Amino acid sequence: MNKAILHCSVDLLSRREHSYKELMNKLKLREHSENEITPVLEYLIEKDYLSEERFAECLFRTRMNKGYGWRYIKSELAQKGVCSSIAIELNKNQQIDWYLQAELAYNKRFGESDIKDQKDKAKRIRFMQYRGFSSDEIMPLVKSSRYI
Repeated sequence: MNKAILHCSVDLLSRREHSYKELMNKLKLREHSENEITPVLEYLIEKDYLSEERFAECLFRTRMNKGYGWRYIKSELAQKGVCSSIAIELNKNQQIDWYLQAELAYNKRFGESDIKDQKDKAKRIRFMQYRGFSSDEIMPLVKSSRYI
C-alpha cells in the first residue's frame, strides 16, 4: 500500500466527508494511478474512515438546511457517486416533511410578496423546481399567493 496516497486520503477526509468517487477523482488529479489508489480506499473503508452512508447523511443535512428539495439532493448524491439505494434509505430514515421544506424555501426567497403577473408566477415556479421540489410541493404555495 502506498503510504503517500494513504496520508493524502486521510488529510482530505480530516477536512470533510467524501464519497468513494470524489476521493478517487481527487487522488487521480494528484497523478496517482487507479491501481495504487484502490487498495488504499478499500483499507479506508475497512477502517471506517471512508463511509458512503456518512457522506450521504452529511450532504443531505447540509443541502436540506440550505433549502433544497429531495430531487436536488438525490441528483447531487448520484453525481457524487452515492448508490441510489443509500439515498432512498436515507430519505426514508429522515422522515422530512418536504411540503414544509418547500414552504420555508419559498417564504425565504419571496416572503409575503404577492404575485404580480404570469411572468412572476413562472419565475417562482422555476426557482422552486431548480431547488429540487416537485410540482406537488410547489403548486399549493403558488396558488396560495395572491395576484395584485
